[in-house]
This record gives sequence, C-alpha cells and structure tokens, in this order.
Amino acid sequence: MQSTNLVRSQNQWSALDWWPPIGWWPDPARDLLQPGSAAASATFVLLPRAESVHSARSFAAGTLTGWRMGELQDGMELIVSELATNALRHGLMLGATPSREVIRLSLIRRGALVTCAITDPGAKAPVLRDPSPFEPGGLGLHIVESLSVCWGWCPLAPRGKAVWAVLSA
Repeated sequence: MQSTNLVRSQNQWSALDWWPPIGWWPDPARDLLQPGSAAASATFVLLPRAESVHSARSFAAGTLTGWRMGELQDGMELIVSELATNALRHGLMLGATPSREVIRLSLIRRGALVTCAITDPGAKAPVLRDPSPFEPGGLGLHIVESLSVCWGWCPLAPRGKAVWAVLSA
C-alpha cells in the first residue's frame, strides 16, 4: 500500500504538515536536474523565535558538511538566514494557535544541487523590493537571488507557502 504522503501534489500540502515528498523538486528548477542524480533530504522545525535563525544556519551547515558539500556552506547560511528571517517576520499568522505556528527548513539534495525550502503559514507572496538607500532591510531577496541558481515560491493548500532557492556545487 502506497503512503498518501507520497502521492500528494505540492498544492495539497499545508505549511503545517509539509515535509518534502520523496523526489520533490521545485517545478521551475526541474530543468537543472541530471537524470539519475542521487537524492537526500533533511528537515528542521523552527520555532517562532528570533534565535531560530541561528539554529537554522547551524542545521544547514551541519547537513552540508554531512553531505560533503561544505563549499556551499557560506552561501547557504546567508540564504537560510534571509528566508528564515522573512518567514518569521512576514509568514507567521498573528493570533493563531502558537503550538501550530512553525516554520520548516528543508534541504533537498539532487546530485550537485541543493534546494533550501522554507515553509510558513502565511499566504503573502515574497516580493523583490527596491528599498530607499536609508531604509533598513529590504535587500534579503536580492541576496537570495544573487547567491542562487534560481529561486521562487509556491502556495501550499489550504494555506501557507514554500519559498525555495537552489544552489550548485
């Protein structure tokens, strides 16, 4: 009997229960994959606290070290920091039940590529902004864009989204 988790499409997942299904890869980045590339994944739950960003960076660094992909560590730590910070600032639903408000960081390896996917319960799409020179912040997605091969996001039903970025070794 096949598990229902393996047959769900990405639009059937909620940010509350999303774990990368076996073989998951963002659709807009599928053309980057080499046929038969080995796959691995690791997922970490982040609590809705500022110190979770540091924990997410440490998790990413340890995972990449375990996969012998340390050359991606600096870029991945910056991407994880930016996406986790955005999820904490913009993706949490104020007034929701605290026990269900989590953010998940998933690292998915396919050959020499690693996708960082962060899910949150918010529905608002991430947007590249052009902040004024004296505005604090607002450049996070520009950093993600400059360090990744590609990035994007997809909605999760009934609510939430996954924001992802692909890095290459």
